[in-house]
Amino acid sequence: MKHLLISSIHKNLDNAIALLGSLDSTTYQDSSIGPYYSSVGSHIRHTLDFFDCIINGLDANDIDLTARKRDEILSTNKDSAIARIQEIQETLLSYKESNTDYLLNVTDNMGQGKVTVNYTLESVLCHANSHAIHHYAIIGYILHQLELEVKIPGFGYNPTSPVNKREGI
Repeated sequence: MKHLLISSIHKNLDNAIALLGSLDSTTYQDSSIGPYYSSVGSHIRHTLDFFDCIINGLDANDIDLTARKRDEILSTNKDSAIARIQEIQETLLSYKESNTDYLLNVTDNMGQGKVTVNYTLESVLCHANSHAIHHYAIIGYILHQLELEVKIPGFGYNPTSPVNKREGI
């Protein structure tokens, strides 16, 4: 497996750990911001669910991105979320030398029902990393509305965003 891919995901998950270390539990759980009234914790939990679906379905070659655990402890307890992030990071490190010369069955709901498509392990992990960045951006909006500043360079920005367009980093 490509070391750069795992390293990039690891760094992105480290950003979540840094964020959680900077927030108090009340802010982590705050769901007062509309229009969706979701919390930082619910977005962290959601991104971790995505990685868990990959990890849990890999051996059976049946990754179902709709089979999320939705463990509410991860939404409400930032220490539990940090521990789960670290477990995911350890698992991903074990994939560095894995054989990835085969296709995986990945199921998701595209809005009109479930569909199963073929991915490589690299492609589904790239998808999970981009998905996490997308949710980090939503977290950034929530924190902005709560009048809190995220001071993690690049947090919530896709690495391909032009640097001069990245306000607040």
